Amino acid sequence: MDRIEIREKLKERLTAKRFEHSLGVEYTAAAMAMCHRVNVEQAAIAGLLHDCAKNYPTEEKLAKCEKYRLSISDYERQNPELLHAKLGAAVAKDKYKIKDREILSAITWHTTGCPNMSDLDKIIYIADYIEPNRKMLPELPQIRREAFTDLDLCLIHILTSVLDYLAQENREIDPISKETYRFYVEGNNRR
Repeated sequence: MDRIEIREKLKERLTAKRFEHSLGVEYTAAAMAMCHRVNVEQAAIAGLLHDCAKNYPTEEKLAKCEKYRLSISDYERQNPELLHAKLGAAVAKDKYKIKDREILSAITWHTTGCPNMSDLDKIIYIADYIEPNRKMLPELPQIRREAFTDLDLCLIHILTSVLDYLAQENREIDPISKETYRFYVEGNNRR
């Protein structure tokens, strides 16, 4: 399935706002891929499909995770909105016929990140945060500049910002996000 067909199918399945966000991530990811010498088509497809399972109601997300035999952690059961990433990879493979493991990985990790991310994984994680439709946060202009010059620095900036925000709001932090933070921020694992 090519990107035009994917767009048409997504437009039918996502809310207008979610579809516009997905187009923004597609565009941003493709532009970042050009700067960082990553396959532009992979980045565009992963960006377009990253939220393909976002609009499913909670019960349907859980049922589809069972259908696709996806493991669900206790934390994900308590916070089912996180399931859209791993479920999105399964839906991309099944409904959109995506076979490329790198694209599927980028979709899987776009919400929490993971230790030792590929450049494509990082691009989708970052593009989701910085795409043009995102509300303006004080540090967003700086993060957007970093996105096109230093993926690791940008990733660290976003991870720190997100975890600081969650801590200030007294919200629980996903264990994989903590692991990702430790790997990149505390472990100084920059390429």
